[in-house]
Amino acid sequence: MDAPAKLEFQPSDLFVNRELSLLEFNRRVLDQAKDESVPLLERLKFLCICSANLDEFFEIRVAGLMQMAESPLPQRAADGMSPQEILAAISPRAHALVDEQYRVFNEVLVPALDAERIRFLRRAEWTPEQDAWLRQHFFSELLPVLSPIGLDPAHPFPRILNKSLNFIVSLSGKDAFGRNTGLAVVQAPRALPRLIQLPAQVPGTGPTDFVFLSSVIHAYVDELFPGMEASGCYQFRVTRNSDLFVDEEEAEDLAQALEDGLSQRQWGDTVRLEVAHNCPEVMWQHLMHEMQLTTDDVYQVNGPVNLMRLIAMPDLVDRPDLKYAPFTQKVPKALTGDLFAAIAERDHLLHHPYESFLPVLEFLRQSARDPRVLAIKQTLYRTGAKSPVVDALVEAAKNGKEVTVVVELRARFDEADNIDLAEKLQDVGAHVTYGVVGYKTHAKMCLVIRREDAGLKGYAHLGTGNYHPRTARQYTDYGLFTADPEICKDMHAVFLQLTSLGKVSKLSRLLQSPFTLVKGMHERIDREIESARKGRPARIIAKMNALVEPDIINRLYAASQAGVQIDLIVRGMCSVRPGVPGLSDNIRVRSIIGRFLEHHRVFCFHHDGKQEVWLSSADWMERNLFRRVEVAFPLKDAALRARVIDHLQAYLTDTAQSWMLQSDGSYARVPTAPGKDIKSVQQMLMEE
Repeated sequence: MDAPAKLEFQPSDLFVNRELSLLEFNRRVLDQAKDESVPLLERLKFLCICSANLDEFFEIRVAGLMQMAESPLPQRAADGMSPQEILAAISPRAHALVDEQYRVFNEVLVPALDAERIRFLRRAEWTPEQDAWLRQHFFSELLPVLSPIGLDPAHPFPRILNKSLNFIVSLSGKDAFGRNTGLAVVQAPRALPRLIQLPAQVPGTGPTDFVFLSSVIHAYVDELFPGMEASGCYQFRVTRNSDLFVDEEEAEDLAQALEDGLSQRQWGDTVRLEVAHNCPEVMWQHLMHEMQLTTDDVYQVNGPVNLMRLIAMPDLVDRPDLKYAPFTQKVPKALTGDLFAAIAERDHLLHHPYESFLPVLEFLRQSARDPRVLAIKQTLYRTGAKSPVVDALVEAAKNGKEVTVVVELRARFDEADNIDLAEKLQDVGAHVTYGVVGYKTHAKMCLVIRREDAGLKGYAHLGTGNYHPRTARQYTDYGLFTADPEICKDMHAVFLQLTSLGKVSKLSRLLQSPFTLVKGMHERIDREIESARKGRPARIIAKMNALVEPDIINRLYAASQAGVQIDLIVRGMCSVRPGVPGLSDNIRVRSIIGRFLEHHRVFCFHHDGKQEVWLSSADWMERNLFRRVEVAFPLKDAALRARVIDHLQAYLTDTAQSWMLQSDGSYARVPTAPGKDIKSVQQMLMEE
């Protein structure tokens, strides 16, 4: 089918800006911190997650836009906005979101925690005994590692580490050399905990009383400047461009080039300045000029400048009544014994985190120890610093298996861990490659070759999420075990592309980016359009993390105009404008934000009643479809297809954690109908 005709709409009518959509996502995360149906300490975690997400938003997205704004080449997003226009639109929204974060912290969470005898003690609230204990703590634990820097011609303004806690101090009096420059900077080492728990035996102290590191330094900052008086002390934090650039074409050793680049990540261009809300204008202006920023880049905050560091607090508090109830992941009975026999019999689908990741680990361990296993081929994107997945691969290599691992060194913020695990695998003789220059390897695949009586046989695992045991307890993902010879053959061909050289292989079962995945999605959307035009039922249900690729969105608009019913479940960024008359009347977009991070990618097409279901590692984004190696794999087993479709239908009826995207780019919470019970899809799946 030909590509759909160009629609008579302006770009801004067709697409929601992706950066503004990402800010909307973080607003939904923050709303979980306000939701009284969420346990209190979990609400604090959602506040911290929102803060961490905003950090990355500035480090990557805003930093990239700033670079683009300085480029002489004209550039516009799909919605028609220039980098300068996007930055101008981000600023008021981001400032409002940050203000709301601190309002929620100070006016909602702190009082609620205080009511549960979990307190953040301000300096004015310290008892004399607490003051004495904290003073001693300052002298014994903090003072020896603090190095204040006076600002004068011999001490220029220090380089400020990305996202570090710092203080600008105004001073009066003269030092031992007769100097009186009036300003100094104190940098708090990262090794210092940002929360200090007071011992319960200190008089006036409750069982869970905490003090911010910033409060302690502020209280005793005079001790850093003997004979002088600190007339003001104000915390600040700088955010820098953290996108790592390595010229892969020129680098002779990608791992070494990345290691060299990692050391410079903390010193990228400044993109944001956060300062205490009571910092005098003359002082934050001074900081702003030192950082070469503008007033739009300054965020005055009423609280600790890095809310993310509070995420450690719930683990310090033994209050299970204020946390999510413990949840035990299930292990399917069929996957508790000989996994090769179970997979040879039929396909098996794991649904994480409701079902355990242990069968995946056991699959690797059995492969490492089975004398009939000859080879293991594995992709690794994010797997953690001390990974049992890597341990199993190391064991396999030591046992003489042919182990080939494609390690994606450029997984953002996991580069150092991945370099370490690559070296660990190489040390035991595993073949380690870093994929293809210019393309991140994001596919989640494991292929095991085993010698059996009838000859060599392949056993495979493909997933929508990473081989990471910890995130498999927190993220929703599917993992398929199969011995389908065609799928195993296709996987072998993809591994050959990643480790060797050669032309694109024709795949019979899998779709692969950057070659066939986007074309395959186009063809299936077009097929639904044809069905609708012929008066037959036509429907698309797609679930993913992000949807911003313009060509696919335009095809969805064409499908809507043809009468295809389209339900999209998109957790994060979404550039679709649903419900626009004449454009997207038949498109509905919802986002689910809950206890677990919705992560799986599922694409379901009605296909004249055949119900074609694909699972994938790829979102519908330009990077996934054109700049990464990804795979999408079909569910051929009818029972597994029906199970996934049932899950999708449950997502579409959720009223506990669902938000509907409006045509203006905002989101509205899905209400519960009068007299109806609230439906939580995540709770239902935990109980399934």
